[in-house]
Amino acid sequence: MNFDIAAPDRALAPALQRKIDRKTKPLGALGRLEPLALQIGLVQQSLTPALRRPHLLAFAGDHGAARAGVSAYPQDVTWQMVENFLAGGAAINVFCRQLEIGLTVVDAGVNHDFAPRDGLRDAKIAHGTANYLEQPAMSAAERDAALERGRAIAHALAANGHDVVGFGEMGIGNTAAASLLTHCLVPGAALADVTGRGTGLDEAGVARKLGLLHRALARGGRPSDPLAALAEYGGFEIAMMAGAMLGAAERRMLLLIDGFIVTSALLVAHAIAPAILPYCVFAHRSQEPGHRVQLAHLGAEPLMELDLRLGEGTGAALAWPLVQAAVNFLNEMASFESAGVSDKA
Repeated sequence: MNFDIAAPDRALAPALQRKIDRKTKPLGALGRLEPLALQIGLVQQSLTPALRRPHLLAFAGDHGAARAGVSAYPQDVTWQMVENFLAGGAAINVFCRQLEIGLTVVDAGVNHDFAPRDGLRDAKIAHGTANYLEQPAMSAAERDAALERGRAIAHALAANGHDVVGFGEMGIGNTAAASLLTHCLVPGAALADVTGRGTGLDEAGVARKLGLLHRALARGGRPSDPLAALAEYGGFEIAMMAGAMLGAAERRMLLLIDGFIVTSALLVAHAIAPAILPYCVFAHRSQEPGHRVQLAHLGAEPLMELDLRLGEGTGAALAWPLVQAAVNFLNEMASFESAGVSDKA
C-alpha cells in the first residue's frame, strides 16, 4: 500500500524559532512547550497556527489469543467496555467531555454485534482475529482492508474540518499483541523487556503471558517487515489505527499518540512511512515497560509521565490542553518589542 506523506517543509523553522525566542521570557523558559509550538507551526506551515475541532478515535477489536490467557480479563470485557464508551461512562468519555474533544468509537473487529447509534463507526473486518498461537492473526487481505478503512476514517475527519486527531483503543489481549509487534519492529528489543502486566497480571500471570508469546514466536517467527508482523500478531484495532495514523498524516493533521498499544500501531505506520513522525505528538510515557523501548526507538520525548496504564486514549486527551497552550503562547504572548520590555544585555 502506498501512503503519500511528505515531511513538513522546514524552511519556516528559523522564523518560527525567532518568534518563540522573542517572547517575553528567557530563552527556553517554557520548556517542552517551545519545541511543541515549533512542531505545530511546521505541520501547519504557519507562524500563527490554529487548531480546530480535536477528535479522538478509539479503535476496538478482539484477539483470538485472549482465550488462551494472555490477559487478566475475559474477552467479553471488550464489547462490554465499548458499550460503556457509548453510554458515556468510561474515563475517556469523562476527559473528552471535560476538554471538549469529539469522540468516535470504531468497531474494527469486536466479537459482538452492536446496534447502530451515534458515536459508533462500524468498520468491522471480522469478529476478532485468529489465535496467533496457532496461525497468523489475520490474512493479508484482512490486514490491508483494516489499513484502508482506517485511512478512510482519517480522511473523512480531515474533510469535516478536524485538524487534530487523538488515538485510543480497547481490546482484551492487545498489550500482548503490542509486545509481539514491538519485539518484531524494534531491533534488539528482547521480548521480556517489552512484556508487562497489561490489565493487571501478577508475576505468575506475566510469566504465563511471556511463555505464550514465546510459543507464538516459535510458530510465526520474528518478521521485521511491518506488514508481515502486523498480519502475524496484530489486532484489527491496531491495524486500523495504523491506517488512520497514516491517513491523518497524509492530510497534514496533528496526531496525539497515547500509550503502549497506540504506539505499537505507530511502529507499524512509521516503518511503512517514516515521514509520519513529525506529525506526532507523544502524549505520555505509560507504566508498560515496552513503551519506554518504543519511545526510545522513535526518538520521542513525551509531554507527561503520570503513571497511566489505562489506554482508551486517556493520555492523548489529557495532553490536549498542553497542545493548546503551545499554540496560544505562540499566537498571543507579547514579544519584547510589542510589550516594550527590555531584553537581556
